[in-house]
Amino acid sequence: MPSPEAQRTPAEIFSKAMTSFTHPSFQRQTTLARRVTLVGTGAHTGRSCRLFLLPADASSGVVFAPLDSGDSVVADWRRIRDTRLRVEIGMGGARVSTVEHVTSALSGLGVDNALIEVDGPEAPALDGSARQIVAAVLEAGVRPLAAPRKMLRILQMVRVENGAAWAELAPVAARRLEIDVEIDFPPPIGRQRVKHRLSPGLFVRELSWARSFGFLGDAERLWREGLALGAGLDNTVVFAEGRVLNPEGLRRDDEPARHKALDAIGDLAFAGAPILGRFRSYRGGHALNLALVERLMTTPGAFQMEEAEAFRRGRRAEARALSP
Repeated sequence: MPSPEAQRTPAEIFSKAMTSFTHPSFQRQTTLARRVTLVGTGAHTGRSCRLFLLPADASSGVVFAPLDSGDSVVADWRRIRDTRLRVEIGMGGARVSTVEHVTSALSGLGVDNALIEVDGPEAPALDGSARQIVAAVLEAGVRPLAAPRKMLRILQMVRVENGAAWAELAPVAARRLEIDVEIDFPPPIGRQRVKHRLSPGLFVRELSWARSFGFLGDAERLWREGLALGAGLDNTVVFAEGRVLNPEGLRRDDEPARHKALDAIGDLAFAGAPILGRFRSYRGGHALNLALVERLMTTPGAFQMEEAEAFRRGRRAEARALSP
């Protein structure tokens, strides 16, 4: 029988974890307090996979290190290799797939630096959401580092389009990321929209548990393309004949839209720093989200990097004290 700790929800774990760790809007960079291990099956390869999340030094970022390679690859927009139904990154001999739920969990919780060792071709699907990753990270703990946290503030709107689909980032006055995600699928999903002002607590409560989804009619095509070989009712919400095939049904009526928001947070993390701005999308996905990140990072004057406010105040005070 699972222990009482193992049966707690991520929201309950979050509540306990944050009693001793004031969410640094985050004033300082963060990493994990100790190693985390996750084991499961890859959604696309169907192979057994293990994931080891370890603490990392300040300013190292989120780095994936496949154990079958001597190389590693940072979660950065310039390292994207494939965006068909998942995010695959690579550099040198290192290549790892289906990393978006990991980057979403770390970004959603405000974890800036982590070394992620991957035993297998992709991250495990687990239950199809980021819930188990979030729970494991919170159980391990998040600790602040000495370096100031740097954030990416949107200064001007950037937008990408693909037919009727589009995604954009726009400035906001507040020091936060706002997300507004709208999807439009055939019944029974239909048109759904979720809007949130992102914070770690909100991410845990409202988005982390939303699962991947798909239509049974697409399965044979995906299998021919070498995708979704490990997908099943234990890690994917499956729709067919106007209904949900999973015996437990949906966790919320708008779970598909919430999952698209979860994915978007993971994709935006490839900008390399927490974004301060408003993200909006209509009929978006990994390819469109990451095209937006590339557009942002290559558009002169579209953003600026900022240090956390407490560090800026401290440096201004130091400068005043040293001035004649």
